[in-house]
Amino acid sequence: MRIVYLHQYFRKPTDNGSNRTYEMARRLAVRGHDVHVVSSSSTVDEAFTEQLDGFSVHWLPVPYDNTMGIGERLKSFVEFALRSSVTGRMLRGDVVFATSTPLTIAIPGIASTLLRRSPLVFEVRDLWPAVPIAMGALGAPWMRALAHGLEKIAYTASTHVVALSPDMKDGIVATGVPAEKVTIIPNASDNELFAGREEEGQAWRARHDWLGDRPMVFYGGTIGKVNDVGYLVRLAARLRSTHPEVRIVVVGTGNEEQAVRAEALRLGVEGENVFFLPPVPKFEVLAIFAAADVSVSTVDDIPVLAANSANKVFDSFAAGTPVVINHEGWLADLLRASGAGLVLSPQDLDGSAQRLGDYVTDREALRSGGRAARRLAVEQFDRQMLADRLAEVLEAAAGPAALTTGTRARRALRRGA
Repeated sequence: MRIVYLHQYFRKPTDNGSNRTYEMARRLAVRGHDVHVVSSSSTVDEAFTEQLDGFSVHWLPVPYDNTMGIGERLKSFVEFALRSSVTGRMLRGDVVFATSTPLTIAIPGIASTLLRRSPLVFEVRDLWPAVPIAMGALGAPWMRALAHGLEKIAYTASTHVVALSPDMKDGIVATGVPAEKVTIIPNASDNELFAGREEEGQAWRARHDWLGDRPMVFYGGTIGKVNDVGYLVRLAARLRSTHPEVRIVVVGTGNEEQAVRAEALRLGVEGENVFFLPPVPKFEVLAIFAAADVSVSTVDDIPVLAANSANKVFDSFAAGTPVVINHEGWLADLLRASGAGLVLSPQDLDGSAQRLGDYVTDREALRSGGRAARRLAVEQFDRQMLADRLAEVLEAAAGPAALTTGTRARRALRRGA
């Protein structure tokens, strides 16, 4: 069947950022489906189509990056929604799969199925509009009302909804969506990709004199308001007196990077026990995860953010590296139950710094946490297992006719439609 896969932030393996869409699309193609991803690019002047590992990517010239302010982002969201509506409709999918964020991805999802029998499956990667409202990004009442209206329309128009965490599913169901209409498919662990990277990890350590064989805490990802990477800087200020050998390594960029680095300079930790490095592609991240004693995923102290399903957590599981987080929610429950890491308090900085320092210098605790992390990766979050679950959702939504008689798109193209 033909799958039209709408995602504004598609990334190749050679790019930095989440590769969920790439991994899912290529596995759907291996399963025999005709997959067409529609995404945006900041580096092209006109639309073009690229063949990539068994599926097609339709690039639209819509700028976007993590350093944009709120106004620039909203402009990008709307422009992509309009352009991808046209492209998505022309592709005539047997099923349309729209993955958010942003919530505006629902617009081309609905447009691509309007007045057709093609179903829409809507994927929720963050609870929009709850997250931007909680972060103050949608301050005006009319903006909040519009966002809630679009949320309701998206859920109503969808044959099925995919949520990336149990907490997200609870949030969706709380809006009135039947629980049986929502399937949980969290982010995934690329187990084969991350396995056996120990030598690369040691080589990465050796290239950085300030690290060597010292305990390493690794944060890899966006440095934005949601992520509160400043929390790590504040922990570092306390670790200097309690565990001065611990090194915190931040790899990434974002619109809060300068503010975070300014705080690190003010507290006297940048270049001492906190080190900032530019973002790298996924294949280079493998060595950093192997080098790290723990990886960390932080969010601002806002309850709705605890529903997250951060990619870095599942990469860390795949690498067999324990995970440290600073929030409650389903991931906190998972780490406590499995022993695959540590849950810190976002408010008690002194206590959290002490616990982190003690943990990252305890070799037996790290070995035990690493084994537990790898078990989770293999038993619960294996990429192929979760890709199969997504395929089953899309196939069920499209129905048996799409699987047995070929796609309507192909018939239409043969007729010259």
